[in-house]
Amino acid sequence: MAILVNGVEITDAQIEAEMPHHQDAPSPLDATVQELILRELLTQRARAKGIEAADPQEAVGELLGQEIEAPKVDEAQARAFYDANPQAFVQGEQVEASHILFKSTPETPAALMRGKAEQVLMELRLAPHLFETRAKELSACPSGQQGGALGAFGRGQMVPEFEQAAFSLGEGELAKELVETQFGLHIIKAGKKTEGASVSFDEVQERLTAYLTEMEARRAMHTYLQGLVEAADIQGYDLKAAG
Repeated sequence: MAILVNGVEITDAQIEAEMPHHQDAPSPLDATVQELILRELLTQRARAKGIEAADPQEAVGELLGQEIEAPKVDEAQARAFYDANPQAFVQGEQVEASHILFKSTPETPAALMRGKAEQVLMELRLAPHLFETRAKELSACPSGQQGGALGAFGRGQMVPEFEQAAFSLGEGELAKELVETQFGLHIIKAGKKTEGASVSFDEVQERLTAYLTEMEARRAMHTYLQGLVEAADIQGYDLKAAG
């Protein structure tokens, strides 16, 4: 079925030309189609507003400048964020961690893999001295050859689920539950922890304000695009469900 945006077709040729720009997306085809639909909606909106430009991108840029109010984050908002998220402003905090990674395969589907991981976790809670041995035998991560050791890392260096679990453990403590990330299931054991020092608000104010301003701009853009999608007649692709 053809994809129509308010009666305008998104052609196969357009999709083929755009797709190379989205090869890193989880689904390159979905990312491509979504981009083309949103671009068409913005182009139509610019035309409806009487915005003329030699380059369609310039017209869209002028449209967004007119219709999206630039966010303004002041010192009070930045200070409130700083006070509410003290853990984000600690420098030098590190933890050493080891893990055993379990990944599903055609031979070991997800349910069986989880069952195996739960069994190993139960064993290690009773016999923690076997951790390195089981990591070498079972881990799907190359670190298994080092007994699961990943070395030391700071906040922001691991995927959030893994980081949260590792930093919440005491030195030498084994996580009581499996931790699931995009890579699979992990049994995590914490090693030596290094406490960090808090960074003052004055030190981070400029960067924090810039970060919060960018976040507000993205939120405003998302809200604006969502409004265009909800008001449009899109056939052949459910952009609302995809979003």
